[in-house]
Amino acid sequence: MSRAPDRQELEAWLRLLTSPGLGPAHLRRLCDTFGGAQAILAAPRSRLESLRLKAETLDYWRAPDPAPLRHAQSWLDQPGHQLILDADPRYPARLRDLNDAPPALFYLGDPDLFNVPQLAMVGSRNPTPAGLRHARQFAQHLAGQGLGITSGLALGVDAAAHQGALEAQGMTLAITGTGLDRVYPASNQALAERIRDHGLIISEFPPGTPARRDHFPRRNRLIAALSLGTLVIEAALRSGSLITARLAGELGREVFAMPGSVDNPLARGCHRLIRQGAKLVETADDILEELGPLLDNVSKVPSSSPREAPPDVHDKDYQHLLKHLDNAPRSIDELVEHTGLAVDAVSSMLLILELRGDVAMAPGGGYQKCRP
Repeated sequence: MSRAPDRQELEAWLRLLTSPGLGPAHLRRLCDTFGGAQAILAAPRSRLESLRLKAETLDYWRAPDPAPLRHAQSWLDQPGHQLILDADPRYPARLRDLNDAPPALFYLGDPDLFNVPQLAMVGSRNPTPAGLRHARQFAQHLAGQGLGITSGLALGVDAAAHQGALEAQGMTLAITGTGLDRVYPASNQALAERIRDHGLIISEFPPGTPARRDHFPRRNRLIAALSLGTLVIEAALRSGSLITARLAGELGREVFAMPGSVDNPLARGCHRLIRQGAKLVETADDILEELGPLLDNVSKVPSSSPREAPPDVHDKDYQHLLKHLDNAPRSIDELVEHTGLAVDAVSSMLLILELRGDVAMAPGGGYQKCRP
């Protein structure tokens, strides 16, 4: 059974989590040494000083600023706003592979998703249209197969991955680099609300924490650790996505990368990963084949959302569309004009056919048939 912290324990945790000058590795060592928040705060100052804690941290524990504590407590008092401790059996087991695993996590949404089999999908905040499409399509297909899709709620590839999973009525988890009382970037507010209602949003940062540059590598290590593997879709050579991929490799997780045109600077990070041993991915099934043995040993938590039956590619509309595709690339507008089908229908069917390997996007744009 889960163990929710009582009021005194919760107040002690909030005092620790809002402390200045206390990083995750140091907090983890303190927890391992003393066993819990109240025990840490009750320890003699001389003992804590011997563990190289900063004076500003110790001063704060004795006389904390009430404003951040009140703000964090106010957030937790709202329905659905939760804090999970590592003593809770629902705490994500894969995070324990981290030396600096956060002993407490704030979350919104379904805690049963903490331990579902997950694939991290990361990439550029400013991807090409093809990169956005691939992120959405891969996430949609993989989420439909029961994988949770984990990302960082950023613009670009992150947002497209979350959206694809939601479109499949699958599972998606967002890890943030801010407190959960704010969404960064703010333009993803509506997306965050959908993930909260149908998935899970997680942060190790207390409410009130703004976006800071050094928070995002910390967020990335959680993305890497929570997942069985990480897929990188479009990343420049100096990209936070490569940090996530490196951390995944160091943790023994699978690393996947999607190749691209040599003329695309956003493909260079992926090409470097492939040269370093990442698995080259062309279809979503490449990932499922690689993760198959791991999935067999991971307990799956079924989504509470109803699943739609997979589309029948032998349906007359699919066959009608395929008749208008050949080796010469055709744009979506051309296909709409020639088939008489709606734009949304054509786009959706092309997505399914591309994932099946029946059609492919041509280098210069448009779609062409792959199979006779």
